[in-house]
Amino acid sequence: MSSSSMDYTLPTTQYTFDVNKSTLFKKDNQNFINVLGINQLNTLDNVSLLDIFLSASNVVEPHYHQNAAELVYCISGAVIVSILNPFTKQLQNYPITPGQVANVPQGWWHYEIATVDHTHILAIFNAPTPEVILGSDILKFTPANIMAHTYCIDENVWKKAVAPVQPSTYIGPPKGCDEANESISYEHPYINHYDNQSYATQQYNQQYYQNPPNPQHYNY
Repeated sequence: MSSSSMDYTLPTTQYTFDVNKSTLFKKDNQNFINVLGINQLNTLDNVSLLDIFLSASNVVEPHYHQNAAELVYCISGAVIVSILNPFTKQLQNYPITPGQVANVPQGWWHYEIATVDHTHILAIFNAPTPEVILGSDILKFTPANIMAHTYCIDENVWKKAVAPVQPSTYIGPPKGCDEANESISYEHPYINHYDNQSYATQQYNQQYYQNPPNPQHYNY
């Protein structure tokens, strides 16, 4: 419902909301996402937000919003916003600190990595409810035989590679990741250059959902 069709005389009309009570996803007490959209506050027009809390090395998984652009504002801590530019085919990395922003155009593949503990960012969207396609769902739900055929990959190799992926990861590495297993080291150039930090993403060896949901898109 747009603001032009809203009946502001109704007793159900909402003008305030506590975002702390609207958790979209929670990994632990340091890594979680709260949401505010028209489903939470019905007088919103063409705006919504995600209130995101991260500890160092945690990642808002690669994803894209097919119906909204995203403005990432850093409240505290430090984060790197990484965007795949579909026109230049280049990965663009933008480290931001409190008071700084990074803009992600609608439909662009991107992710955010916290480089220090107690990072708090606000993701603001020009849609009343942003839709999202998650990388974990693309990896998990695309048939293995299609990936193998399309990219000339051994199907069993692909199945083994994506077996640890948990659908709808949202914040990675997933809780319960077995750090005793061999890790895949990934040095982000901007973490090293700006913060002299690095992080590693470990393989996640828990069983994924036996009956995962239909992988289309999510409304927050």
